[in-house]
Amino acid sequence: MAYDLEEQEQIETLKSWWKQYGNLITWLLIAALGAYAAWSGWNYYQRSQAAQAGQLYDEITRAVAAKDTARVLRGAADMREKFSRTAYAEMAALTAAKAAFDANDLNGAKAQLQWVVDSGRDEEYRALARIRLAGVLLDEKAYDEGMKVLSADVPVAFAGALADRRGDLLMAQNKVAEARAAYQEALQKSDAKSPGRQLIQLKLDAIGGAKAAA
Repeated sequence: MAYDLEEQEQIETLKSWWKQYGNLITWLLIAALGAYAAWSGWNYYQRSQAAQAGQLYDEITRAVAAKDTARVLRGAADMREKFSRTAYAEMAALTAAKAAFDANDLNGAKAQLQWVVDSGRDEEYRALARIRLAGVLLDEKAYDEGMKVLSADVPVAFAGALADRRGDLLMAQNKVAEARAAYQEALQKSDAKSPGRQLIQLKLDAIGGAKAAA
């Protein structure tokens, strides 16, 4: 009988504790389950978005192979509209810019590259877009605008290519001394195994520059 009384006391204690804290615990549990469901749903959504964006990017690359520039540009626009938060959006814009440039559509190329510069989420893609955009502006003789595009900081891996493009813009303006300094900087900041180093050195040699220090 003592055991039964002790058991009853425990039950009463538990009931009292639950009456005091049960509602709070229930809501905490609901919140935790809700957070887990939201997290799981978000992960599923992200995977779904990436899969759909990947399929669209495949369509864009097929359009590039077919030299269907209009379809490439439409695909890039769809990618920005539907999947702008994925890396595929930047990849599509860079691909579309190349297709537009090859089709002599410089305005189309600039628009694609400018979107990556302004809205890209990946620093490397943004740096690449800056360098390519400056190249298009060089072709248009928009030298000041090109220099402005190159004025931003970029990841270390792109510093050499950016300095090289700056040298091209300066040479186009016949600013030989400044171009020489830019090419020397490009050599200093380029990886020793980079295939572009030889071309930079050729440019530097052509204007009487010295090799950059190792």
